[in-house]
Amino acid sequence: MEQVCTRDIMEVFNLNLICGEEGIGRHILTSDISRPGLEMAGYFTHYPAERVQLLGKTELSFFLMLPKAERIERMQKLCAEDTPAIIISHNMEVPEELRMASEENHVPVLTTNLSTTRFSSKLTTYLESRLAPSTAVHGVLVDIYGIGVLITGNSGVGKSETALELVKKGHRLVADDCVEIYQESENTLIGNAPPLIAHMLEIRGIGIIDIMTMFGASAVRRHKRISLVIDLEVWDSEKTYDRLGIETDTMRILDTDLTKLTIPVRPGRNLSVIIEVAAMNHRLKNLGVNSAEEFTKRLEDVIQGQG
Repeated sequence: MEQVCTRDIMEVFNLNLICGEEGIGRHILTSDISRPGLEMAGYFTHYPAERVQLLGKTELSFFLMLPKAERIERMQKLCAEDTPAIIISHNMEVPEELRMASEENHVPVLTTNLSTTRFSSKLTTYLESRLAPSTAVHGVLVDIYGIGVLITGNSGVGKSETALELVKKGHRLVADDCVEIYQESENTLIGNAPPLIAHMLEIRGIGIIDIMTMFGASAVRRHKRISLVIDLEVWDSEKTYDRLGIETDTMRILDTDLTKLTIPVRPGRNLSVIIEVAAMNHRLKNLGVNSAEEFTKRLEDVIQGQG
């Protein structure tokens, strides 16, 4: 999980820092945002101090109706020790009581010209992306017919060469060698390439090639949702491989189980075509068309008919 601090959101959303500058290095630990309406009324029993606090017209209009002593008390409590930031929408004027509490407790107060709802949505999306659980996997990620296919396997098995052939057929490379994966939401994994090797592909005997320069911008993409894992392994004559596709194997990455297919590699097998077909078949299964189940049903009908 990446670390995000108040300075980051200030720069990304072009926020104006009003006071509490000493606290702009505070870390933001959750993507949840709080609109402290009950707190303005004096109820701090369950105050989520660790969240970014967002004040809009409703909260501030009520706050300005309070007596002076209560306004000072509310803002002192709002500026808690672990509050990362207080943001005011519509570029509204910051109350003097908030300025005083901000400077005393070193809680940054920022303003935005966006409406409360719109800014809340944009900030939540940003924080969910930055704070999502993440990991890195050795493999190649390719967008094949709109399906994000993660190709894994031992070093030297032919992952990058297969990806190159897929790119030549019009599919798009996302990442080679190292795939950074983060969990955007439940059962949704997004993969991308580290900035250092974005658009790059390593081919043994040739070296590093730039896919975007060689094949154009349409041959690459920055990120892609991962739907299918294809594991390449050297053909083992002692091993029995699935020939019907009835049983489904899975690979767990972070908190998500992905469909996994194991494809044996040996001379004469066209891996790029096999992987294309695997991606199309996966899409068909998602649409309710399962060839293996249909074949099994036909076989059972034949057996029952003979009986």
